[in-house]
Amino acid sequence: MHNPRSDKPVLVGVESLDNVQQLVRTAGDLADLGAGTVRVVTVAVKRSDSPFRVFSDETIVREFADSSHELLDRATTPEGVTIERDVLVARSAARGLLAAVEETDPAALVVGWRPQEQRTDAVFGTTVDALVERAPCDLYVERVGHEANGVDSILLPVAGGPHVETAARAAIAIAARNDARVLVFSVETSGDAAALAAEGREALAGVDGPEVPVETTVRESDDVTGAIVDEAAAHDVVVMGATRKGSLRRKLVGSVPRRVVDQTDRTVILARSGDVVGGPLHELGRLLRRW
Repeated sequence: MHNPRSDKPVLVGVESLDNVQQLVRTAGDLADLGAGTVRVVTVAVKRSDSPFRVFSDETIVREFADSSHELLDRATTPEGVTIERDVLVARSAARGLLAAVEETDPAALVVGWRPQEQRTDAVFGTTVDALVERAPCDLYVERVGHEANGVDSILLPVAGGPHVETAARAAIAIAARNDARVLVFSVETSGDAAALAAEGREALAGVDGPEVPVETTVRESDDVTGAIVDEAAAHDVVVMGATRKGSLRRKLVGSVPRRVVDQTDRTVILARSGDVVGGPLHELGRLLRRW
């Protein structure tokens, strides 16, 4: 298993200046393992009822571009990582970010998410849910507003599945930048926890980047969520791969990561592999959405 360096940029979808630094910091860590370029993408939403509808796309882009200096001033990246900015016009934030992914073919897309008090059928909100389902690249969803004040330890819960390598890459990137350690954590529920932990360590070893201290813990518990939340208290950042249970959006997101987010105040990053999106069905859906 080997996760080589990428020569592609890392995209960051930004809606608010308040969150740009948190997301760009994560993207910068990821970019430092690859091409060393972060591209911040802002989408100017032009719905039929939008006040922007009377302006051309070029005018809207020009007006939004005027705020680039303030955004870039707030978005500092690690040394050696460059930052760029794109402004796109689309009928929704999700459409704009998906267009940016299709046009750029990035190494990854980093987006923020803030929990809402009112529950809906959406797992993370309509924009992020659409990206989870359809963005054909590695995707990192970071809860904004809960930013670690210094990072000494990253928790990497593992339960198998196609997203382990994607989560491992983020864990290595963050640990390398902060001289931190990574703890691979597996909960014993059916006799395979040790094997899953070994898979997590293998995924970390396969990342093309600096060596970081890695430890492993296997814990017996009937409550997977509770065990992860309890362990998270001893760490600064939690990086989780999406799980495979549930249906529709929850099939890609999983109930355990969502419950962990609700029950911990740590920085949480959900990783979803781009390999799960694609194939004939994805291409058919893309064509139908364009029709």
